[in-house]
Amino acid sequence: MTLERALADAERVVVVTGAGVSLASGIPTFRGTDPDAVWAKATVEHGTYRFFREDPVASWRWYIDRFSSLLEAEPSSAHRALAALERWAVERGGSFLLVTQNVDRLHALAGSQALVEIHGRADRIRCARRGCDNGEPRGSLPRGRSLDAFASAPSIETLPRCTACGDLLRPHVLWFDERYDAHRDYQYQRVMKATKRAEAIVFVGTSFAVGITDAILSRGVRNRASLFSIDPSGRQPHRLVEPVRARAEEVLPALVQALGAQPPSVATPIDER
Repeated sequence: MTLERALADAERVVVVTGAGVSLASGIPTFRGTDPDAVWAKATVEHGTYRFFREDPVASWRWYIDRFSSLLEAEPSSAHRALAALERWAVERGGSFLLVTQNVDRLHALAGSQALVEIHGRADRIRCARRGCDNGEPRGSLPRGRSLDAFASAPSIETLPRCTACGDLLRPHVLWFDERYDAHRDYQYQRVMKATKRAEAIVFVGTSFAVGITDAILSRGVRNRASLFSIDPSGRQPHRLVEPVRARAEEVLPALVQALGAQPPSVATPIDER
């Protein structure tokens, strides 16, 4: 079955995106064969809560450098196509959920509404102390100008601190040594519920190297959903996954055109709390 036919036949669709969907926006991937992949240049240890507590200055310097480029990026044709695909699915009376591993907010900027940013958001921060009103399991804050002093003169003294409890502020992202259910914003249970009911699951630009892709893939296989992976490498993580060897920014616009969907004319970012 082709991807176009699977989506046309499905009433419940889940799309899972990884860093590859933002490559055309100038954001390097985290893994894969891209020589600029982030985790090829920095050890995974940088992406842990333990490292943050051991060396918060080094941790914040790394994230500020990384996030500055994310927050300047613009959505690509792939992001806009997925927003169009969502609207097309909903207008037909179906359900659609976009689960992104990216923290760059580009899906929201492109107009996606049924969106779960399961690894967090680059434009928000939170208290590092669990139980604080500004921290896990529910709290977060706009990034705003809270990092300006540290960015100008990185030091222990200029590290951003929580006004509620005095502990350090941290990026509002999921680290490798943390759990998907640790914060409400990751919406893990919503993802699992949608995946359990999905008739078609499409992976886009993901290396299948983290827990959420394993969990979604396993459920899709168990529930006999139609499974596809869009990636220029032709990666096939499971024998039941149909590989679509192409770049997201090439195949997704063609797909929505074939389905008769149109990109939204106005970007409408969601959840600007």
